[in-house]
Amino acid sequence: MLTRAPYDALRAGFRWALPERLNMAAQVLAHPDAKVAIVEDGRGALTYGDLRRMAGRLAAALLARGVGRGDRVGVLRSQDGWCAAAHIAIWQIGAISVPLFKLFGEDALRVRLEDSGAALVITDAESAGRVETPFVPEAETLPNPLTKIADTGPEDPALLIYTSGTTGKPKGALHGHRVLTGHLPGVEMSHDFLGQPGDVLWTPADWAWIGGLFDVLMPGLVLGVPVVAARMAKFDPAECAALIARHGVRNVFFPPTALRMLKAAGTRIEGLRSVASGGEPLGAEMLAWGREALGVTINEFYGQTECNMVASSAASLFPPRPGCIGKPVPGFEVGVIDEEGNESAAEGDIAVRRGAASMMLHYWNNPRATAEKFRGDWMLTGDRGLWEEGYLRFVGRDDDVITTGGYRVGPAEIEDCLVTHPAVATAAVVGKPDPLRTEIVKAYVVLKPGAEADAATLIDWVGTRLSPHLKPREVSFVDSLPMTVTGKIIRKELKRRAAEERP
Repeated sequence: MLTRAPYDALRAGFRWALPERLNMAAQVLAHPDAKVAIVEDGRGALTYGDLRRMAGRLAAALLARGVGRGDRVGVLRSQDGWCAAAHIAIWQIGAISVPLFKLFGEDALRVRLEDSGAALVITDAESAGRVETPFVPEAETLPNPLTKIADTGPEDPALLIYTSGTTGKPKGALHGHRVLTGHLPGVEMSHDFLGQPGDVLWTPADWAWIGGLFDVLMPGLVLGVPVVAARMAKFDPAECAALIARHGVRNVFFPPTALRMLKAAGTRIEGLRSVASGGEPLGAEMLAWGREALGVTINEFYGQTECNMVASSAASLFPPRPGCIGKPVPGFEVGVIDEEGNESAAEGDIAVRRGAASMMLHYWNNPRATAEKFRGDWMLTGDRGLWEEGYLRFVGRDDDVITTGGYRVGPAEIEDCLVTHPAVATAAVVGKPDPLRTEIVKAYVVLKPGAEADAATLIDWVGTRLSPHLKPREVSFVDSLPMTVTGKIIRKELKRRAAEERP
């Protein structure tokens, strides 16, 4: 754990404490049996002893079904105890967990399961019919708990989590057992030294994403902070405030869109000790609102699926600088570099130097994408930034990723889905500025000669096949798309067009 000290001292004195042998299952379960681990909203508390037995029984069942070291196992569940136990069980036997979003449509699930080669999917009764090899713990007669934990090291694969890129299919970021250790300093910093007496942690973000799973659930378990499991089908400000009061939540990770919805509803929440947020800059107005309505200074943090929690604000260490992400988290060397990979005092590419514990091993079955992600010793984030008196200011994205509702969305997957509709000849997807969601997904569609389709049909086509968060919120039908001489879509032109349209 981080010790309370001035920021510069924390940075100077920090060293990654990675033992030769490391398994995340052992990390998260290293607490007394009677200590509360997870509080399921409406169902009650699960202790570490409960979680150990659940994971142990699942681990034994996986072995009995032939799952072994290095095999991939999907986890298609929302926030509940079995979701946590599933990941722990998979790591316990040396296999690789693949988080899957419950709202994924058929195509999105299929792409990830086929690419990962998942042996089976741990899910619930609601989603069992959506996959070929479901395993529903509640419906199984599970064997006695396995107590042995696989002998693994920090570099051994443990987690395969998919991220949408700007071209091609979603890429799987493969992480080793060190990834959880790598998240801890940033999580502690963004919550003003998480792990204080009385801390209780919750997020409305789904545990299928890096933000829910490794910014909240697993760090909370490692640090002994009770984690509330309560995934709302749709974010509701009033229910959010009631849930926080009901469970005495003191520490929350709110995606920026959730904060905007709380602000728009005039919601006030008492009793919080820390609020962290990440995904896009909040600005001075939102920070001022947070102090008034939430009683805390919101700490912004920065990272991505490939290497997370690399920079953060921390009101307990230094004052926030509106428009800036914060400062590098202890253990991370964050740089702004030029095209040759040299650090620059001017605007440049935000990058993270190799050696960070939360950095991926590589992209799954994609050496070309892995090579393109690095410039020398630096991992490129795809974002542009600059330094301001030690603070990292986010300038903009260097690619076509759309930031919408706290999600980073790649247009290629949506475009590929749109062109499978029988009426669509071609399509292009960009982000359109939006005051609530930062951006919305906007699609420009060219129909086949003589074909007909309306916007609602195409929106539903994407929502049901991929995921509700990927569906366009606006569709415009055009005769043609702006193209380069080599046939590439000129997204900058479409982005400019979208920005000039009325909301």
